[in-house]
Amino acid sequence: MSIAKRVVYREFGELPEPEPEAEPVPIAQQKVRVQISRKGRGGKTVTVVSGVEGTEELRKELLKKLKTLCGSGGTLREDTIEIQGEQVEKIVTALVQWGYRQCKGAK
Repeated sequence: MSIAKRVVYREFGELPEPEPEAEPVPIAQQKVRVQISRKGRGGKTVTVVSGVEGTEELRKELLKKLKTLCGSGGTLREDTIEIQGEQVEKIVTALVQWGYRQCKGAK
């Protein structure tokens, strides 16, 4: 529950009903994009994985798997996963094996 939706004090009336959570998109239907980026990183190359839908825990789990697979560091920024170095081929192959839709690497 986000801080903005949390009721701290309410004197009158009933509490609003919580919004139902949307069902997650199946892995096979997600449009995952893998590309290389150098912008804003001092010339360092990172592989950016975007379009992964689901909870933050799911993205953290995927980040951990990809970091282990590539043998490099990485981070979760907003809705993207960043892995250090040029790892497009490894990541695309792994994502397809794990059931994600065929994704294309763009340079």
